[in-house]
Amino acid sequence: MWRGPPRVRVHRVVMTIAIVLAFFLPSPANVLILVVGAIGEVGEIVWGRRLAKRWRAKTGAEAMIGLRAEVVEECRPDGRVHVRGELWEAHCEAGASVGDPVHVTALEGLTLTVEPGEGRSPYPAVPTAERSDEPSGGTT
Repeated sequence: MWRGPPRVRVHRVVMTIAIVLAFFLPSPANVLILVVGAIGEVGEIVWGRRLAKRWRAKTGAEAMIGLRAEVVEECRPDGRVHVRGELWEAHCEAGASVGDPVHVTALEGLTLTVEPGEGRSPYPAVPTAERSDEPSGGTT
């Protein structure tokens, strides 16, 4: 499993390396290494917090907005749609027939508000190199 570039993993142990080095270096240098390690650790925490705020995971209702759905029961104006393998009650003012693509615009209670048209895929894109239409282990 890929866990990011090696540089990121090295920064996770800045203070540990500084403490270990402090045991082997003479007196003025070990204090300097500990100070540099502490500053590096503070920088790592600040960087990590900024990164965490930027890449906050979307869950719940906010993750549903904009997703593509398929109508499974005619929505005129109420019906059902299929999103991420689940059936949801849906409300569509414009109306939609069975099989029509719609996209989620809001979530009110347990009812999705949808509009006709394509939205973004509910599943992450799979790189083309990993896709295979043939079953694995088949004969040639």
